[in-house]
Amino acid sequence: MRIVITGAAGFLGRALIERLASAGAVDVEGEPRQIHEILACDVVEAPLASLAATYPLVRPLLGRVGDPDVLGAIVTAQPDLVVHLAAVVSSAAEEDFGLGLSVNVEATMALIQALEVLQTPPVFVFASSVAVFACENNEVIQDTTPPTPRSSYGAQKLIGEVLVRDASRRGILHGRSARVPTISVRPGKPNRAASSFASGIIREPMTGQDAVLPVGRDVRLHLASPDRAIDNFLHAMALRQEVLEGETTITLPGLSVSVGEMLETLRNEAGEGIAARVHSKPDAGVEAIVKSWPGGIETPRAEALGFQRDGSFRDLLEQFRQTLSTPA
Repeated sequence: MRIVITGAAGFLGRALIERLASAGAVDVEGEPRQIHEILACDVVEAPLASLAATYPLVRPLLGRVGDPDVLGAIVTAQPDLVVHLAAVVSSAAEEDFGLGLSVNVEATMALIQALEVLQTPPVFVFASSVAVFACENNEVIQDTTPPTPRSSYGAQKLIGEVLVRDASRRGILHGRSARVPTISVRPGKPNRAASSFASGIIREPMTGQDAVLPVGRDVRLHLASPDRAIDNFLHAMALRQEVLEGETTITLPGLSVSVGEMLETLRNEAGEGIAARVHSKPDAGVEAIVKSWPGGIETPRAEALGFQRDGSFRDLLEQFRQTLSTPA
């Protein structure tokens, strides 16, 4: 089988490709499939070249998802599975409305339209976000709560969910949109997401750097570790389409943790000196976005479908600690 992954140079894209290419096979709609090629698409060249040099199954595709040449290469590959991760993240989408629409909406539309010519509908996993939800004050909600986003990023992801649902109804795709929790702790450099601090307040102190906390310690987050996020993407691929019963959007389970609890775990596990590297510097814009997100989500449907959450924030911190002792 052939797989297309957009946003392949991003953190989740690289992690997913590494997992798939190392295994050489993947369960898709209940059937184990041998992987013949992974077409890795992104606008950043160096990570694609590195992946291709490491894994013979990976073929780089440099360019924007909505570009005709890129879409042509994707269709020519006749993918059995498409994982659409490419996105402009929350703060960047809020700052530049046109850029967010172009990448998060128009490119998604163009990709789905391009796939319509394929004789066999591919499984299509779309990375959505819990940012589609809105809260008055960061409260815990149900997965049945109607999505009413209060950020451009959340609105654009919600549009993507609707497109995937309709394309699945029309038989263009076997779609599933996964509302991904905030990922913590991400290794590497910070990104432009409003939630970037959720990794930074752990990652930076544990690598000898100071970190800025832009929100109050009472703010709660719906979190998943990097490994859990990849596990749940793989589980989304493995689901048979009929078990979704027409509802292709799935709110993934997460761990509800306050910023204060995260910092207390850092102090307990790494020591007072490391925890003291986190400095409060309120940012009203970031806090407004983050407080409009749910502080936790009850996800009985996803759990009944077999998706899982992490056990504790200590587990997330320990997973990151292991990356520090693992050679690159």
